[in-house]
Amino acid sequence: MASSNSPFADPHDAPIVAEAKKEVIEAEYSYTERDVILYNLGIGATATQLEWTYEGHDEFSALPTFGVIPQFLASSSLSFDWLPNFNPAKLLHGEQYLSIKAPIPTSAEFVNSARVLEVLDKGKAAAVTTIIETRDKHSGKLIFENQSTVFIRGSGGFGGKRVGNDRGHPDAISEEKTQSSQAALYRLSGDTNPLHILPEFAAIGGFDKPILHGLCSMGIAGKHVLQAFGVFQDIKVRFTGVVYPGETLVTEMWKEGSKVIFITKVKERDTVVLASAGATLLEEVTKAKL
Repeated sequence: MASSNSPFADPHDAPIVAEAKKEVIEAEYSYTERDVILYNLGIGATATQLEWTYEGHDEFSALPTFGVIPQFLASSSLSFDWLPNFNPAKLLHGEQYLSIKAPIPTSAEFVNSARVLEVLDKGKAAAVTTIIETRDKHSGKLIFENQSTVFIRGSGGFGGKRVGNDRGHPDAISEEKTQSSQAALYRLSGDTNPLHILPEFAAIGGFDKPILHGLCSMGIAGKHVLQAFGVFQDIKVRFTGVVYPGETLVTEMWKEGSKVIFITKVKERDTVVLASAGATLLEEVTKAKL
Protein backbone atom coordinates (compact mmCIF):
# COMPACT_ATOMS: atom_id res chain seq x y z
CA MET A 1 0.00 0.00 0.00
CA ALA A 2 1.33 3.45 -0.85
CA SER A 3 0.13 7.04 -0.79
CA SER A 4 0.91 9.61 -3.44
CA ASN A 5 -0.50 12.55 -5.32
CA SER A 6 -3.18 11.25 -7.66
CA PRO A 7 -3.08 11.79 -11.43
CA PHE A 8 -6.89 11.79 -11.15
CA ALA A 9 -7.12 14.66 -8.64
CA ASP A 10 -10.10 16.96 -9.28
CA PRO A 11 -10.61 20.39 -7.64
CA HIS A 12 -14.34 19.60 -7.31
CA ASP A 13 -13.72 16.53 -5.18
CA ALA A 14 -14.87 16.47 -1.55
CA PRO A 15 -11.92 16.29 0.91
CA ILE A 16 -12.58 12.62 1.73
CA VAL A 17 -12.48 11.79 -1.98
CA ALA A 18 -9.28 13.75 -2.58
CA GLU A 19 -7.64 11.79 0.23
CA ALA A 20 -8.95 8.43 -1.02
CA LYS A 21 -7.52 9.09 -4.48
CA LYS A 22 -4.01 9.20 -3.01
CA GLU A 23 -4.08 5.54 -1.99
CA VAL A 24 -2.38 3.05 -4.32
CA ILE A 25 -2.79 -0.69 -3.82
CA GLU A 26 -0.34 -3.08 -5.44
CA ALA A 27 -0.90 -6.82 -5.54
CA GLU A 28 0.86 -9.62 -7.37
CA TYR A 29 -1.05 -12.32 -9.21
CA SER A 30 0.38 -15.47 -10.74
CA TYR A 31 -1.53 -18.19 -12.55
CA THR A 32 -1.10 -21.39 -14.52
CA GLU A 33 -2.95 -23.16 -17.31
CA ARG A 34 -5.15 -24.79 -14.66
CA ASP A 35 -6.46 -21.36 -13.58
CA VAL A 36 -7.21 -20.46 -17.19
CA ILE A 37 -9.22 -23.68 -17.63
CA LEU A 38 -11.07 -23.07 -14.34
CA TYR A 39 -12.06 -19.58 -15.47
CA ASN A 40 -13.12 -20.77 -18.93
CA LEU A 41 -15.28 -23.47 -17.33
CA GLY A 42 -16.67 -20.89 -14.90
CA ILE A 43 -18.15 -18.85 -17.75
CA GLY A 44 -19.59 -21.88 -19.51
CA ALA A 45 -16.88 -23.39 -21.73
CA THR A 46 -17.67 -27.06 -22.36
CA ALA A 47 -15.56 -30.22 -22.43
CA THR A 48 -15.84 -30.35 -26.22
CA GLN A 49 -14.37 -26.85 -26.65
CA LEU A 50 -10.81 -28.12 -26.24
CA GLU A 51 -9.22 -24.81 -27.21
CA TRP A 52 -10.54 -23.50 -23.88
CA THR A 53 -10.52 -26.61 -21.69
CA TYR A 54 -7.45 -28.69 -22.68
CA GLU A 55 -3.96 -27.28 -22.13
CA GLY A 56 -2.49 -29.57 -24.82
CA HIS A 57 -4.63 -28.17 -27.64
CA ASP A 58 -2.73 -26.26 -30.34
CA GLU A 59 -5.07 -23.28 -29.94
CA PHE A 60 -5.35 -23.38 -26.13
CA SER A 61 -6.10 -19.90 -24.79
CA ALA A 62 -7.82 -17.88 -22.12
CA LEU A 63 -11.18 -16.42 -23.07
CA PRO A 64 -10.64 -12.63 -23.43
CA THR A 65 -12.59 -11.64 -20.32
CA PHE A 66 -10.05 -13.54 -18.21
CA GLY A 67 -8.55 -10.05 -18.00
CA VAL A 68 -10.92 -9.18 -15.13
CA ILE A 69 -9.40 -11.91 -12.92
CA PRO A 70 -5.78 -10.85 -12.20
CA GLN A 71 -6.89 -7.38 -11.04
CA PHE A 72 -9.45 -8.58 -8.53
CA LEU A 73 -7.25 -8.86 -5.42
CA ALA A 74 -5.89 -5.34 -5.94
CA SER A 75 -9.25 -3.71 -6.65
CA SER A 76 -11.02 -5.48 -3.79
CA SER A 77 -8.26 -4.40 -1.40
CA LEU A 78 -9.06 -0.71 -1.89
CA SER A 79 -10.89 0.46 1.22
CA PHE A 80 -14.27 2.22 1.02
CA ASP A 81 -14.46 2.74 4.80
CA TRP A 82 -14.00 6.48 4.28
CA LEU A 83 -17.51 6.70 2.77
CA PRO A 84 -20.30 7.65 5.21
CA ASN A 85 -22.37 4.70 6.48
CA PHE A 86 -20.39 2.22 4.37
CA ASN A 87 -21.90 -1.28 4.41
CA PRO A 88 -20.34 -3.93 2.12
CA ALA A 89 -23.71 -5.70 1.84
CA LYS A 90 -25.08 -2.55 0.14
CA LEU A 91 -22.41 -2.59 -2.58
CA LEU A 92 -23.45 -3.46 -6.13
CA HIS A 93 -21.25 -3.77 -9.21
CA GLY A 94 -22.45 -1.13 -11.66
CA GLU A 95 -20.10 -1.09 -14.67
CA GLN A 96 -16.95 -2.80 -15.89
CA TYR A 97 -14.50 -1.83 -18.61
CA LEU A 98 -11.67 -4.10 -19.74
CA SER A 99 -9.01 -3.15 -22.27
CA ILE A 100 -6.72 -5.93 -23.47
CA LYS A 101 -3.38 -4.29 -24.22
CA ALA A 102 -1.34 -7.37 -25.22
CA PRO A 103 -1.82 -11.08 -26.00
CA ILE A 104 -2.96 -13.01 -22.92
CA PRO A 105 -0.40 -15.58 -21.73
CA THR A 106 -1.73 -18.96 -20.59
CA SER A 107 0.47 -18.67 -17.48
CA ALA A 108 2.18 -15.59 -16.06
CA GLU A 109 3.26 -13.49 -13.09
CA PHE A 110 1.61 -10.08 -12.94
CA VAL A 111 1.71 -6.96 -10.76
CA ASN A 112 -1.52 -4.97 -10.38
CA SER A 113 -1.75 -1.32 -9.37
CA ALA A 114 -5.18 -0.05 -8.23
CA ARG A 115 -6.44 3.39 -7.25
CA VAL A 116 -9.64 5.44 -7.15
CA LEU A 117 -10.41 7.16 -10.45
CA GLU A 118 -13.69 8.98 -9.70
CA VAL A 119 -16.30 9.24 -6.94
CA LEU A 120 -19.79 10.63 -7.49
CA ASP A 121 -22.28 11.62 -4.80
CA LYS A 122 -25.66 10.28 -5.92
CA GLY A 123 -27.53 11.60 -2.89
CA LYS A 124 -28.63 8.31 -1.34
CA ALA A 125 -25.71 6.40 -2.81
CA ALA A 126 -22.12 6.76 -3.91
CA ALA A 127 -20.65 5.66 -7.26
CA VAL A 128 -16.97 4.81 -7.02
CA THR A 129 -14.85 4.03 -10.09
CA THR A 130 -11.46 2.40 -9.66
CA ILE A 131 -8.73 1.91 -12.27
CA ILE A 132 -6.37 -1.05 -12.23
CA GLU A 133 -3.34 -1.60 -14.45
CA THR A 134 -1.99 -5.14 -14.80
CA ARG A 135 1.64 -5.51 -15.90
CA ASP A 136 3.99 -8.40 -16.49
CA LYS A 137 6.10 -8.71 -13.34
CA HIS A 138 9.34 -9.23 -15.25
CA SER A 139 9.05 -7.04 -18.35
CA GLY A 140 6.75 -4.33 -16.97
CA LYS A 141 4.60 -4.63 -20.11
CA LEU A 142 1.01 -3.46 -19.71
CA ILE A 143 -1.34 -6.40 -20.33
CA PHE A 144 -4.75 -5.20 -19.06
CA GLU A 145 -6.49 -2.04 -17.90
CA ASN A 146 -9.69 -2.44 -15.91
CA GLN A 147 -12.11 0.23 -14.74
CA SER A 148 -14.76 -0.89 -12.27
CA THR A 149 -17.70 1.16 -10.97
CA VAL A 150 -19.57 0.14 -7.83
CA PHE A 151 -22.74 1.69 -6.38
CA ILE A 152 -22.91 1.77 -2.60
CA ARG A 153 -26.43 2.37 -1.31
CA GLY A 154 -26.72 4.53 1.79
CA SER A 155 -23.27 6.11 1.37
CA GLY A 156 -24.13 9.36 -0.41
CA GLY A 157 -24.46 12.86 0.95
CA PHE A 158 -20.75 13.61 1.39
CA GLY A 159 -20.87 16.69 -0.85
CA GLY A 160 -18.98 15.39 -3.86
CA LYS A 161 -19.62 15.70 -7.57
CA ARG A 162 -22.95 14.35 -8.79
CA VAL A 163 -22.14 13.93 -12.50
CA GLY A 164 -19.09 12.46 -14.22
CA ASN A 165 -16.82 14.09 -16.82
CA ASP A 166 -17.27 13.55 -19.98
CA ARG A 167 -30.92 -0.07 -33.55
CA GLY A 168 -33.42 -2.79 -35.56
CA HIS A 169 -33.00 -6.54 -35.54
CA PRO A 170 -29.79 -7.94 -34.00
CA ASP A 171 -27.10 -9.26 -36.36
CA ALA A 172 -26.55 -12.20 -34.01
CA ILE A 173 -28.25 -13.73 -30.97
CA SER A 174 -26.70 -16.23 -28.55
CA GLU A 175 -28.59 -18.09 -25.84
CA GLU A 176 -27.01 -19.98 -22.94
CA LYS A 177 -28.51 -21.51 -19.83
CA THR A 178 -26.41 -20.98 -16.71
CA GLN A 179 -26.02 -23.80 -14.22
CA SER A 180 -27.43 -23.80 -10.70
CA SER A 181 -23.83 -24.24 -9.50
CA GLN A 182 -22.43 -21.47 -11.76
CA ALA A 183 -21.73 -18.96 -8.96
CA ALA A 184 -20.17 -21.66 -6.76
CA LEU A 185 -17.80 -22.54 -9.61
CA TYR A 186 -17.05 -18.98 -10.76
CA ARG A 187 -16.10 -17.81 -7.24
CA LEU A 188 -13.14 -20.22 -7.34
CA SER A 189 -11.50 -17.82 -9.82
CA GLY A 190 -11.12 -15.26 -7.02
CA ASP A 191 -14.35 -13.33 -6.37
CA THR A 192 -15.38 -14.79 -3.01
CA ASN A 193 -18.00 -12.18 -2.07
CA PRO A 194 -20.52 -14.06 0.14
CA LEU A 195 -23.35 -12.34 -1.75
CA HIS A 196 -22.95 -15.09 -4.35
CA ILE A 197 -23.02 -18.11 -2.01
CA LEU A 198 -24.64 -17.31 1.36
CA PRO A 199 -28.45 -16.89 1.38
CA GLU A 200 -28.39 -14.87 4.62
CA PHE A 201 -25.85 -12.39 3.19
CA ALA A 202 -27.86 -12.08 -0.04
CA ALA A 203 -30.95 -11.32 2.07
CA ILE A 204 -29.16 -8.37 3.71
CA GLY A 205 -28.59 -6.98 0.22
CA GLY A 206 -32.30 -7.37 -0.56
CA PHE A 207 -32.12 -10.49 -2.73
CA ASP A 208 -34.24 -13.63 -2.44
CA LYS A 209 -31.20 -15.86 -2.87
CA PRO A 210 -27.53 -15.62 -3.89
CA ILE A 211 -27.00 -13.98 -7.27
CA LEU A 212 -24.55 -14.72 -10.08
CA HIS A 213 -21.43 -12.55 -10.25
CA GLY A 214 -21.85 -9.66 -12.66
CA LEU A 215 -18.39 -10.43 -14.06
CA CYS A 216 -19.52 -13.99 -14.78
CA SER A 217 -22.47 -12.67 -16.82
CA MET A 218 -20.03 -10.32 -18.56
CA GLY A 219 -17.75 -13.26 -19.33
CA ILE A 220 -20.59 -15.28 -20.82
CA ALA A 221 -21.68 -12.32 -22.98
CA GLY A 222 -18.05 -11.74 -24.01
CA LYS A 223 -17.87 -15.40 -25.06
CA HIS A 224 -20.98 -14.85 -27.19
CA VAL A 225 -19.35 -11.85 -28.92
CA LEU A 226 -16.15 -13.82 -29.52
CA GLN A 227 -18.03 -16.77 -31.02
CA ALA A 228 -20.21 -14.56 -33.24
CA PHE A 229 -17.71 -11.96 -34.47
CA GLY A 230 -14.17 -12.86 -33.38
CA VAL A 231 -11.51 -11.55 -31.00
CA PHE A 232 -12.01 -8.17 -29.34
CA GLN A 233 -9.53 -5.79 -27.72
CA ASP A 234 -11.83 -4.12 -25.22
CA ILE A 235 -15.27 -4.60 -23.71
CA LYS A 236 -17.51 -2.50 -21.49
CA VAL A 237 -20.83 -3.30 -19.83
CA ARG A 238 -23.30 -1.68 -17.44
CA PHE A 239 -24.87 -4.04 -14.93
CA THR A 240 -28.59 -3.24 -14.93
CA GLY A 241 -30.12 -6.31 -13.30
CA VAL A 242 -29.29 -9.47 -11.41
CA VAL A 243 -28.99 -13.05 -12.67
CA TYR A 244 -29.86 -16.04 -10.53
CA PRO A 245 -27.83 -19.20 -11.21
CA GLY A 246 -29.83 -21.51 -13.46
CA GLU A 247 -31.42 -18.74 -15.53
CA THR A 248 -30.90 -18.40 -19.29
CA LEU A 249 -28.86 -15.52 -20.74
CA VAL A 250 -29.68 -14.20 -24.21
CA THR A 251 -27.18 -11.82 -25.86
CA GLU A 252 -28.41 -9.72 -28.79
CA MET A 253 -25.59 -8.23 -30.89
CA TRP A 254 -25.36 -5.56 -33.57
CA LYS A 255 -22.16 -5.07 -35.60
CA GLU A 256 -21.33 -1.46 -36.43
CA GLY A 257 -18.00 -1.34 -38.24
CA SER A 258 -15.31 -2.54 -35.82
CA LYS A 259 -17.74 -2.28 -32.87
CA VAL A 260 -20.20 -4.84 -31.58
CA ILE A 261 -23.03 -3.30 -29.57
CA PHE A 262 -24.92 -5.76 -27.38
CA ILE A 263 -27.42 -6.26 -24.60
CA THR A 264 -27.92 -9.36 -22.46
CA LYS A 265 -31.26 -10.43 -21.03
CA VAL A 266 -32.55 -13.08 -18.66
CA LYS A 267 -34.93 -15.10 -20.82
CA GLU A 268 -37.17 -16.35 -18.02
CA ARG A 269 -37.92 -12.85 -16.67
CA ASP A 270 -37.40 -10.83 -19.89
CA THR A 271 -35.09 -8.55 -17.91
CA VAL A 272 -32.06 -6.70 -19.31
CA VAL A 273 -29.03 -7.42 -17.12
CA LEU A 274 -26.21 -5.99 -19.29
CA ALA A 275 -26.83 -2.72 -21.14
CA SER A 276 -24.82 0.18 -22.65
CA ALA A 277 -22.48 -2.63 -23.66
CA GLY A 278 -19.99 -2.85 -26.50
CA ALA A 279 -16.73 -4.40 -27.67
CA THR A 280 -14.09 -3.27 -30.16
CA LEU A 281 -13.02 -6.03 -32.54
CA LEU A 282 -9.30 -6.71 -33.01
CA GLU A 283 -8.34 -6.32 -36.64
CA GLU A 284 -5.12 -8.32 -36.47
CA VAL A 285 -4.98 -11.24 -34.08
CA THR A 286 -1.58 -11.97 -32.50
CA LYS A 287 -1.44 -15.10 -30.36
CA ALA A 288 0.59 -15.29 -27.18
CA LYS A 289 3.45 -17.76 -27.16
CA LEU A 290 2.76 -20.66 -24.84
